[in-house]
Amino acid sequence: MTEEETRKPARVVVADDQTVVREGIVMLLGLLPGIEVVGAAGDGHEAVALVAELAPDVVLMDLRMPRCDGVEATRRIRAEHPGTQVVVLTTYADDESLFPALRAGARGYLTKDAGGDEIVRAVESVLSGDAGLSPSIQRRLLERLSAPAAVAAVEPPDGLTTRETEVLLLIAEGLTNQEIARRLHVSPATVKTHINNLFAKTGLKDRAQAVRYAFGKGLVRPPTG
Repeated sequence: MTEEETRKPARVVVADDQTVVREGIVMLLGLLPGIEVVGAAGDGHEAVALVAELAPDVVLMDLRMPRCDGVEATRRIRAEHPGTQVVVLTTYADDESLFPALRAGARGYLTKDAGGDEIVRAVESVLSGDAGLSPSIQRRLLERLSAPAAVAAVEPPDGLTTRETEVLLLIAEGLTNQEIARRLHVSPATVKTHINNLFAKTGLKDRAQAVRYAFGKGLVRPPTG
């Protein structure tokens, strides 16, 4: 027998609050080699309880769920049941979904357009100690790692969050809301919310004041030479 033939299938729990989606994922996984679905959960609380009961190898975790979302469920599973790995399987690939999930302990991250082969590879990768990331997520991480670390170098002023400070810096670069949305991989509506919040915290009234504020706080340095 080959190693693949003797290897035990990975025991997987699926967590997704949408019944049709959850059942579809379970059905798909049932057709894939090397995977055995041992349970399905409708929210994060159920996922944590199933992990405690069944000790699966991997949880395929949706992010946006009621009662307990995927990030919190991932954090609890990794803290309480370190033998179970988490692979996020979600519709969302924006920074505000990706990075909290990875910080919570997820070892894999796939979007729901992933095919069966990609899911199998991600499961095998996390069980062997590697990261199970889709190509698009790998590109996103590389983009962020190669971007200037302007925000990390300063303490956000006036109670601004790191993301609000990042938006402020992009305003100071002269970017429009649409351009900021594309740069940060979020929606224009999300950018507008961040701008409203940072204006409220700082008392700013327009983008020109925001630029002066960024320079005045030392967040942006005037060009030299």
